Amino acid sequence: MSTDSVVKWLLEDSEPSVRYLALTQLLDKGEGDPAVRKAKARVPYVGWVAETLARRDPGGWWVRDGGRMEPRFLGTHWTMLALADLGATRDVPQIRESCEYWMTKSPLIGGGVGGLGQGKGHHCFTANMARALLLMGYEDDPRVRKTIEFLVKTAHPKGGWTCRWNRDTPAPGRTLDAWEGLGAFAAYPRSKWTSAMKDCVERGAEYFLERELHLQGDRYEPWYRFHWPTHYYYDLLVGLDCLTALGYGKDRRLEYALDLLRSKRRGDGRWNLDAVQTDPDPEGARWFAEHPEKRPTPLTFEVAGKPSKMVTLRALRVLKRVEGHI
Repeated sequence: MSTDSVVKWLLEDSEPSVRYLALTQLLDKGEGDPAVRKAKARVPYVGWVAETLARRDPGGWWVRDGGRMEPRFLGTHWTMLALADLGATRDVPQIRESCEYWMTKSPLIGGGVGGLGQGKGHHCFTANMARALLLMGYEDDPRVRKTIEFLVKTAHPKGGWTCRWNRDTPAPGRTLDAWEGLGAFAAYPRSKWTSAMKDCVERGAEYFLERELHLQGDRYEPWYRFHWPTHYYYDLLVGLDCLTALGYGKDRRLEYALDLLRSKRRGDGRWNLDAVQTDPDPEGARWFAEHPEKRPTPLTFEVAGKPSKMVTLRALRVLKRVEGHI
């Protein structure tokens, strides 16, 4: 299968979300292009977004009112993250209503969104929520702007974030797993960045680059398996997508991750979905073994071990930024 054939596969009418994203992100079609307008108009009515909206309660939530994070990974928060990835925006009335529900239920101390207990931020939740809302068209919303400012304020002074920040000062530890801050800035228009935001992103990017997107402690196998929806999990495609979107595609420290990306390409030009979500760490695995009733249910759109339109789209998007073509 040639690259042209792969793109044709992504452009199939049966999944208008992927078609819309491929047209705009791979083929550089503008929003005014007739094919783009047609695909975008079909997103709420055909395919994965339509199926997801069909499970939505008229009150704006999924599965449980007020739960946001529960049940994992089927509740409102996780569903909204996936919808944002699929190109759903506030232009769709149901999406707009669910965004307002989500933000109302998740106030952040200081006026932003993405607050958990007592309104305190948690980077995995807060930054992911900001990223999704930006993708859904909320870049001018003052609540989202406050959330972006929170990410600057709570970043580690030397760059990066921690997954577990929920105190009044930046946490001392940093981890590649805390990619969501960079993901939010990758979705935030550059024209709106302050000098403090620019400095924050540069320090965060350097933290990832100096570790070549994977050198932190012992080798952690889930980082080398591509998955979607990403939720709060990290893998090297997640890292590549963030760093190349931020303009670091020519940095030689991406070579290991890019080599891995190319090596995982199938003979037919596509990429598999390696997993619907990554494995829990050993501590989490033990806890779930002791509490099987709490084990998460994956939010699935594609079949693990099979060619994936979303993984292939994201992989080609990365290579286009790096190589200038697909």
